[in-house]
Amino acid sequence: MQKLILIFLAAFILQTSFAQKTERKGEFYFSWGYNKEYYTLSNVVISQPELNNNFTFKNTLLVDNPGWNDGLFTKALSIPQYNYRFGYFLDKNKDLAFEINFDHTKALFKDNQLIHLSGTFNGVTTDSSFIFSKSGQGTAENYYYLNNGANFLLFNIVKRKRFKNLSNNFIQIDGLAKAGIGPLIPHVENKLFGQKNNKKFQFGGWNTGLEYALRSTIKKRLYLEFAGKLDYAYYYNLEVYKGTAEQAFGTMEFILSMGYNFPMGPKLKK
Repeated sequence: MQKLILIFLAAFILQTSFAQKTERKGEFYFSWGYNKEYYTLSNVVISQPELNNNFTFKNTLLVDNPGWNDGLFTKALSIPQYNYRFGYFLDKNKDLAFEINFDHTKALFKDNQLIHLSGTFNGVTTDSSFIFSKSGQGTAENYYYLNNGANFLLFNIVKRKRFKNLSNNFIQIDGLAKAGIGPLIPHVENKLFGQKNNKKFQFGGWNTGLEYALRSTIKKRLYLEFAGKLDYAYYYNLEVYKGTAEQAFGTMEFILSMGYNFPMGPKLKK
């Protein structure tokens, strides 16, 4: 990790030292960071025709899994809940951009919660509650994870607001409003009543999101960004044992990222 930081800082100093003074029309940016999530309650509909099951887990409690619980930089950078952004400012004022926005979020059923099950189970109409626990034995063993990602991918339109009164030649403060829509690419891993699926990544639905970020840019290149985001995700055809799951939930997300700007496009005449 220290080597990566040193390489990044060296590139920043080198690029700043030799950067051309001529301004360019466009600007490309890239960032990498980490996130924390809070989820709404979620109804999960399970359909298993071969087992005569068609029921709903009602108002399930979801939790995230940040990945830094046992200390910073104790794992590979891609294991915790990370995020990245690629974007390009299209106009000469660099106020309007298109962005590819990805959040490696994790959404898990909270272990040992009381779950309300309603519908048809083993061909019998059921309306009951039970403890949903990974530590159960036999058919009482249950877990439901999007743990290698609930994975929100968005294609965003970005509008930048410059706070000129807070900026100077060394540091620039901006606000960025973002809105977009895109696919979900979850990693589905679950075990319901002792029967588990074949865990895997799959296309799993759609999501839409709104984000607002505060960006502090040093010498027009290196920046630190803090963002708040609201996302709504609808998942369907998620694999479970001999069937599928469907669910939707809202997310409130907080994101801290570090990024870099690259001037691109034709040179602007003075």
